[in-house]
Amino acid sequence: KSTVIAKVVEGLDINVGGIQCSEIRSEGKRVGFKIQDIATGRAGILSHVRCSGPAVGKYHVNLADLDDIGTNAIKKAANCDLLMVDEIGPMELKSQHFVSAVEHVLDSDLDMLVVLHHSSRHPLALRIRDEFKIITVNEQNRDGLAEIITSCLG
Repeated sequence: KSTVIAKVVEGLDINVGGIQCSEIRSEGKRVGFKIQDIATGRAGILSHVRCSGPAVGKYHVNLADLDDIGTNAIKKAANCDLLMVDEIGPMELKSQHFVSAVEHVLDSDLDMLVVLHHSSRHPLALRIRDEFKIITVNEQNRDGLAEIITSCLG
């Protein structure tokens, strides 16, 4: 999912804001996730096995970085052509500030490209499923999906 969304952003000639999350690996094992502001490149720890904070599986969510980097990136994206959120899942939903920032953007006219955790029943996830065109990424379609999404946004 993250690879597809990164290719979409590369293929667009517009001002994109928002967040992108990626794995943190140590000795070949995933130990956490990084969160990065797309517009500024500023990054922090979204979650880690050694952090304190609310637990999601074996990871603990770093609410300070989620709010400082993630929530602020979403708020600043109001000045962009497209808000990209990779992703809205159980970790991100631990922050009410993050949820409120996304809800605020949903009430605006800003175009959004969102990676949504497939099984979330959170009210924000349900609203997105109701209001957005949903495209499921799978092994069969992932190679051509960036081009399809780019054409929808262009």
